[in-house]
Formats: sequence, structure tokens, C-alpha cells
Amino acid sequence: MSRAAKLTLAGFSTFALTTIVFVHYTQTAEKAAMHQGVVRDMEQQRIKRERQADFDMQRQLEEEYRKVQTVRDGGDDHR
Repeated sequence: MSRAAKLTLAGFSTFALTTIVFVHYTQTAEKAAMHQGVVRDMEQQRIKRERQADFDMQRQLEEEYRKVQTVRDGGDDHR
């Protein structure tokens, strides 16, 4: 093979290898980013469920307290 043919083959081989490595790295990075998004969404859903459970518990406690106590609105009745 001539020197030009060897250089051309080496150049295209290097280009192909670089392209393969770049695509692999990009796919790995995208997969990691998507995984982080899923983890973040699951954490937000967990927090939302906890807050809803707290809210439901507070509502239940309020109903129990209203049965036991007389509750008035915070108007200016104490003049």
C-alpha cells in the first residue's frame, strides 16, 4: 500500500473509532440523566404521599376535636 492509502485508512479508522466512543459516551450520559430524573420523580411522589398522609391525619384530628370541643371563628367577640 502506498503511504497516502495508509494515512487515509488510519485517518478514517481513527474517525470511526472516535465516533463510536463519542456515541457510547453520549448514550451512557443520557441513560444516567434519565435515571436521575426517575429517581427525582419517585422522591417527589414519596414526599407528596407523606404530605397527603399528614394532611389527612390533621383533618381527622380536626374532626375529632370539633366533636369534643366547641370551636368558634376568630372574630372580635372579646371586647
